[in-house]
Amino acid sequence: QVQLVESGGGMVQPGGSLRLSCAASGSILSFSRMGWYRQAPGKERELVARLSKDGVTNYAEFVKGRFIISRDSAKNTVYLQMSSLKPEDTAVYYCNADEWRGISYGFLNYWGQGTQVTVSS
Repeated sequence: QVQLVESGGGMVQPGGSLRLSCAASGSILSFSRMGWYRQAPGKERELVARLSKDGVTNYAEFVKGRFIISRDSAKNTVYLQMSSLKPEDTAVYYCNADEWRGISYGFLNYWGQGTQVTVSS
């Protein structure tokens, strides 16, 4: 059973920075891709950033130039460095991992429990 445990959330002032961590119970290189999503109150969960197994990254437009996703394979951990934070970045941030199970089964998705990020003065 794969477990993803997020940490690093908290409250920060606008313009501040936070780094989120997602520790996996197994090798992160066993996943096709890992990413960060967020969900604000009353809104749907949305993709923030994703990192594929071969190192390709993609970001939502609203975080480009401000957030960076990275990984440390030796620690089985994925990070989200968030800078220039805005009040609208306030949300619960979730770590996600996708495991490709083949054409018949597609992707198997894993989720962490989420970590709250609040940007407020």
